[in-house]
Amino acid sequence: MPQARVPKILIISSDTGGGHRSAAAAIVAGVQKFWESDNYAVKVVRAVEESHAVTDRLVRFYNWVLRNRQHWMKYIYWAMNRVRPETREFFHRRCVGYVRELFEKWCPHVVVSVHPLTQHIFARVLKELGLADTIPLVTVVTDPCYGFWRGWACDDVRLYLVASDEARRQLVDYGIAPDRIKVSGMPVHPKFDLPDERTAQAARSALGLDADKFTVFVNAGWVGGGNIPEIFRELVRGELDVQAIFLAGKNEELRAEAEEIAAHARFPVKVIGYSEHVEQLMQAANVMISKLGGLTTFEALACRVPIIADAITPPMPQEAGTVSLIARRGAGVLLERASDIVPTVRRLATDAKLYAQMRAATVGLAIPQSTRRIVEEIAALIPAHALPDEEGAAVEQIA
Repeated sequence: MPQARVPKILIISSDTGGGHRSAAAAIVAGVQKFWESDNYAVKVVRAVEESHAVTDRLVRFYNWVLRNRQHWMKYIYWAMNRVRPETREFFHRRCVGYVRELFEKWCPHVVVSVHPLTQHIFARVLKELGLADTIPLVTVVTDPCYGFWRGWACDDVRLYLVASDEARRQLVDYGIAPDRIKVSGMPVHPKFDLPDERTAQAARSALGLDADKFTVFVNAGWVGGGNIPEIFRELVRGELDVQAIFLAGKNEELRAEAEEIAAHARFPVKVIGYSEHVEQLMQAANVMISKLGGLTTFEALACRVPIIADAITPPMPQEAGTVSLIARRGAGVLLERASDIVPTVRRLATDAKLYAQMRAATVGLAIPQSTRRIVEEIAALIPAHALPDEEGAAVEQIA
C-alpha cells in the first residue's frame, strides 16, 4: 500500500522576546484549525539560538536588555540595521551546518520565517542545495507598522505576508517587489477572541477574583521587566475600586517581587509567573497595561481590551508605529510617567462613556480571520506532489 503524502511545514523562529514565539504558535494553531485536510506535519525551530553557541548568547543578551535596560534597545536597533548580521559570512559559517542538517533530516515542502534574522541564511542554503525553486520561502512579518528591522527584507523570499499597508510600504522601500507582498493581518492565535460577559466573569472567578469588578491586567511580557514593575508599584499605592492581575513572564525574581508588592496593595491582586494561557488573562481584563509589542497588542485588540501603553521609555523603533496607531485611533492611552497610572486607571474605571469609546475603538484595528488568511496563503504554495490523498492518515504536529 503506498504511503500517504504528508505536506511538511517548517516554521523558523526565535525566543527574542515573546512575539515571534507567539506568531509561530498562532500559525501552528491556524494549521490545526483551518487546514483542509487532517494530513500535515508542522515543525517549529528556534533557529537563532539553536544554530550556534554564539547566536544563542546574542539571544540571551537581547532578552537581558529587554528585561533590564529597555532604553538601550534603540542602540541595538541601530546597530543591527547598520551591521546586518543576518548577511554576514561570520554568522553564516557558524550556522550553516545546523540549517543544512535540518533540511537533510526533515526536508520540508515550505519554509515559513517569523523572525527577521532567519530568512537570509535559509534562502542561501536553499540555493546551495539546489532547492530554491522547489521549496518556497515565506516570511510572515510580525512588526505591523512602518519602521521595522531592515533584516526582514530578503530578495529570495517567495512571498511576504504583512499586517498592514504600512508594513507593505516599508518592505517596498527596502527594495522588495510589490507583487511578492500580500496584506494578511497579524498571526494571532485563534484562542484570542472577544469574550461575552459570562466568559469574562468565569475567567475572573477562575483566578479567585470578583467576577464583576473592573479588572486591570498588568503584563510584564514574556521576558518580564522593562518599566512595568515601576508602573505596578505606583498602581498598587492607589485608592482604586478595581482588582488586578500581574503577569511576570519568564522572570521568577520579578514574580517574587510582585507578590511582595501585592501584599501591600489596597485592592485585590493576583500575581502569575509564566502562563501559556494569556488569552484567559486578557478575557478577564477590562484594560491591559503593557509595552506595545506587535503580537501582544493585536492579541489584546482581538479580545477587545483597551491598552495603557508603557511610553515611559520611548518605544523601540519597530514598535513606534504601533504606539502611534492605538493612540491615534483611540484604543489606548500612552503612559509617559509611572505616576500617571493611578489617575489613568481611575478615569477608565469610573467614566463608563470614555471606556466604552476606547473599547469600541479596538474594533477594526486588526484584519478579521488574519490567521486563516496566512494559513491559506501558505497552503497555496505547497507543491502538488506533496498534497495528501483523500484517505491519508493524520500526522502529529512537531514543535
